Amino acid sequence: MEIERLTTANKTIGAKQTAKAIARGEVDMVFVANNSDDRVILPIIELCEANGVPINQEYSMEELGKAGKIKVKAAAVGVLR
Repeated sequence: MEIERLTTANKTIGAKQTAKAIARGEVDMVFVANNSDDRVILPIIELCEANGVPINQEYSMEELGKAGKIKVKAAAVGVLR
């Protein structure tokens, strides 16, 4: 999935909201920033692996924030089902 899809997809933005959505089984795919702090993203990666959710780590926090149409950086963005 390309990052451009985030501009129109239903999504969660941020590590906490994305982790909650993964735990509830509401996420098809997760974008995790390649320059975010490990203590923030490792729990998300573990949740994704446990729930069989694909992870994309190609983009930076700045790119995820822009694609999610927010004015700040984002460590994680989840694409909802």
